[in-house]
Amino acid sequence: MDNGTTIVDEESPMSFWTDNIVPVVVTTGCVTLGLLGTLLAVKSQSKNRSEDDPLDDDAENAAAQNAGKNGEVNREKYPGGKLTVYFATQTGTAEAFAKELQREGKDHGFLVRVEDPDTLDSPEHMADRESRSPFGADSKPDEMPRAIILAATYGEGEPTDNSTELFNQMEEYLENDEEGEVNKPLLGLEYAVFGLGNTEYEIFNAMGKFFDTALEKLGGTRVYDLGLGDDSDDLEGDFEKWREGMWATLKKRYVKDGAVVAAESQDGKRSLPDCEYSIRWEEEESVATATYSDQNRASVPLETICASSKHYFTAVDCPVPVVRELRSPEDGGSTVHVEIDISNANIDYQTADNLGVLPCNAQKVVESVAESLGYTQQLDKVFSVVAGTNQDGEEQEWHGLPFPTPITVRECFTRYLDLTSAPHRSDLKLLSSYAKEAADRKTLQHLSSKEGKEEYKKQIVEGKMGLSQLLKLCPSLEIPLEHLIGNVCRFQLARFYTIASCPKVHPESIHLTVAVTKEERPDGSSFEGVCSTHIAGGLDQSLRVFVRPSTFRLPPKISTPILMIGPGTGIAPMRALLQDRKHQFEQEQGEKTMHNVLYFGCKKEELDYIYRDELEGYQKEGILSDLHLAFSRKDPKNKEYVQHILRKNAASTHALLQEGAYVYVCGGVKMGHDVTETLKEILVEESNGSMSQDAAANYLTTLSSEGRFVQELWS
Repeated sequence: MDNGTTIVDEESPMSFWTDNIVPVVVTTGCVTLGLLGTLLAVKSQSKNRSEDDPLDDDAENAAAQNAGKNGEVNREKYPGGKLTVYFATQTGTAEAFAKELQREGKDHGFLVRVEDPDTLDSPEHMADRESRSPFGADSKPDEMPRAIILAATYGEGEPTDNSTELFNQMEEYLENDEEGEVNKPLLGLEYAVFGLGNTEYEIFNAMGKFFDTALEKLGGTRVYDLGLGDDSDDLEGDFEKWREGMWATLKKRYVKDGAVVAAESQDGKRSLPDCEYSIRWEEEESVATATYSDQNRASVPLETICASSKHYFTAVDCPVPVVRELRSPEDGGSTVHVEIDISNANIDYQTADNLGVLPCNAQKVVESVAESLGYTQQLDKVFSVVAGTNQDGEEQEWHGLPFPTPITVRECFTRYLDLTSAPHRSDLKLLSSYAKEAADRKTLQHLSSKEGKEEYKKQIVEGKMGLSQLLKLCPSLEIPLEHLIGNVCRFQLARFYTIASCPKVHPESIHLTVAVTKEERPDGSSFEGVCSTHIAGGLDQSLRVFVRPSTFRLPPKISTPILMIGPGTGIAPMRALLQDRKHQFEQEQGEKTMHNVLYFGCKKEELDYIYRDELEGYQKEGILSDLHLAFSRKDPKNKEYVQHILRKNAASTHALLQEGAYVYVCGGVKMGHDVTETLKEILVEESNGSMSQDAAANYLTTLSSEGRFVQELWS
């Protein structure tokens, strides 16, 4: 995590490269539904394309060659039939797991597809026999559609952005079918679920549990037990164990002729894995004029874009006129106040929304990777991405443009490839395929093995080793450009920051509070957070951004009290809320009463008490009724945090809750957990025994569902 206002994990060590068993990978608004019996199709990637669209043939040919006419699948080659993996992801781990299943599928007898749940029109499509039967038109009556759901949870028990629609649809079905009397839309679907979660959060694996239960209630049949992975311990190990059992069960159930021989090289030579993409080199002039280039990205039809890449095309470039250091030079760290000019951008935001920032890799990282792979002379060459072919010469299925093309190699490396995050162990195994020297292959295979798990943790994760460092560790790695894009590197993710401004006060700018990540690796080299470093250097460049709604919303009446708890950069949304409250106070007619309480914490008053002048100014103006401060390093023998101050103010806190106060919490997940536990204790004690711990927990859950208890936390 890059800083206190980042909503999506920035430097997670598990997020590098990231028909019909349908593995759905889901990580941590309602739609109108049609008739349950309606036959639904996937939202076509080719919908609304012009007749001369060069991507049409790529998509159609790929689909035809992979599945044959009428979707038929060769039973000898793929005795298990088609397997569709749906991934719903926020940080890329879910997509990486889905692609891992895709790579393994052929060895187990399945033709595996990977698909984004955001492309589904409705849940029924997973059970649609016409398009989802395992062998297409050649399927037998007893060969039913199948689904495997790999479901991760985002934030406090929420679905990911690209699975929200599917989640809402399923919830609506369940709400309309409380008696279980409605025709089951997923009848005949055979499924299994693995959940990706984190026990550090109050709600563990909510989405995995939801999908496992919902699929059964909607008519599905569970064929393998629910698995629950814990990212605070060994998520990849949990998935590996579940995956092994899952494949064994599926093969026993669906592959009638016994085990499938893995397709490996028989002559002992290296065999590169299949790649989704191929590279077509272009003339340099094509970048400015091409329909799908970066310069023209805003006009690219969404139907031609890979669903998970839409922000690459829709985000807006905005200048950064202000970057100001907030911490004392003596502190040693850096937290910056950033102002982004949106006066010429078509961007609207609400108070304390989230801002997605698409980071750029530092040029020293780009050039290091290029040098190691022999691409230095090609950095300014222009290429386009087209569908690749597998080892049998069949064209791969086209899922849409992954990023704007034509593009230079340098721009691709800078904007769209994650070159800094540490890889999964499974990614190291894949990477070993590209090593020319046996010693390098052995090193990577050992680090990816169960036996090498501790060395992987120490050398790769704790050593913060990204691609640049891996290429030096294993110098014989030779990775073709299309494989670097399609197999080795995960695409660069947006990082989300809670906006620290109110649009009523700052309609032409968005403010951020960013802690700049800079650490020393065990080998003495410097590790820098890719996004925070990019933002902090924003004065000489623009930032590519987009807005995503948050759950921070003020009560409609100014008389309703608010309780804000935001230590460190968790102050960002509280700053925005205070700006909004002041504006509301100044616009209010008649009698004005309000009660705004803030708890802020940092290490030392003289080092990192950020926005001090503003907060004390609000207090003098009467906008901030109470300002409670916790300085954790003031007394090294007695560290005091915001939850300790909150506990001391139990009576006044309980009174605020009784008055209908809205509670806002922003910061680290441990702090959020401690604050929640403190609130429970206060509710129990101040109720004079009339409220139990369970009742207090249920009370906070009710507040959360009503939008009165809002938390944005990160691990």
